[in-house]
Amino acid sequence: MDYHPSTHPPLPPTSEDDRLAWLRLLRSRRVGITTFYRLLHEHGTAQAALAALPEVAAQAGVRDYKVCSETDAMTELRAGQAAEARLVMIGTADYPPELLDVADPPPLLWIKGQTEALHRPMIAVVGARNASSLGLRMARAIAKDLADAGFVVVSGLARGIDAAAHAAALDSGTVAVMAGGVDVLYPAESAEIGEKMLSSGARVSEMRMGQQPRAQHFPRRNRLVSGLARALVVVEAAAKSGSLITARTALDQGREVLAVPGHPFDARAAGSNMLIRDGAILVRSATDVIEALPGPEAEDQVVELPLAPPPETRSLRDTAALHRQILDRLGPTPLAEDQLIRDLDSAAHHVTPVITQLEIEGAVRRQAGGLLSRVAKA
Repeated sequence: MDYHPSTHPPLPPTSEDDRLAWLRLLRSRRVGITTFYRLLHEHGTAQAALAALPEVAAQAGVRDYKVCSETDAMTELRAGQAAEARLVMIGTADYPPELLDVADPPPLLWIKGQTEALHRPMIAVVGARNASSLGLRMARAIAKDLADAGFVVVSGLARGIDAAAHAAALDSGTVAVMAGGVDVLYPAESAEIGEKMLSSGARVSEMRMGQQPRAQHFPRRNRLVSGLARALVVVEAAAKSGSLITARTALDQGREVLAVPGHPFDARAAGSNMLIRDGAILVRSATDVIEALPGPEAEDQVVELPLAPPPETRSLRDTAALHRQILDRLGPTPLAEDQLIRDLDSAAHHVTPVITQLEIEGAVRRQAGGLLSRVAKA
């Protein structure tokens, strides 16, 4: 069975040296979330994983590999302190509990504002950047009523629906998940809302301090928007939009998905209308959202993970053959890791270490939701 942090979070760091080692490991080249957890699980501590990482990279054919330096990690920590942001780690009391349910919870989160807001029930409201006047009015009305009912409204601080939802919930608390660093307010027109929300809400990011948002960061951001929330409300969304990606992610995470209907001739509502057609709950007001929320969850059950099997010794020829088989089955279109393992007709503990090597080598890219794709050679 693969190690899964959401069912068995790792023990958090207990000293400043441990915190620094976690940050260095996660910021090291080609170490993503899944690789981070796997290395931590295999080696016991972040310090041990950092020591082993150059050899792991060498076995994957990456020469002169260097882990993230203490200097670079300390620079980020000082930047966070200067921005009055907190670095929260999985397994600590301040870590948002809803994220423990998602498949790839961030090991580290920067939080600027009120950490307490992340422990109140949250509902996400997302939609089009070029929203209609009616769509903006609907987003404001739903967000305000949800806030008045005691919910924290979470969104992505983008222009349009996101900004309208944040603005309507400022007094009661709203959370923005950032595609860049928590100290980077983007877009510029949302800066005022982004500052005002800190008095009762928060800005959250898994990205390093000072990171400017890039296109590839937004899908990662969106999975946290839905992951933090008990339900996701789509107000307006085009047929091909980031909001629909967020909705699909929400479904994968077991969140309730709801949508506000729009006029059939309005392209801005095509995506939300499609969601309703495909089974999303139709929303007319915040009351519809609240009534759709699932009831009290069953008591948490302790999940015992089996001991990991001992490392398997394979010949270089066998390892190279498995590399080829994995790469032959992957292409630019993402494929679920469990599907890949089934296609290979091999045990997961045989395949996953090789996938990790290919990730570090840069031949395979891991995306949100446990999807893998092959990286085209330059």
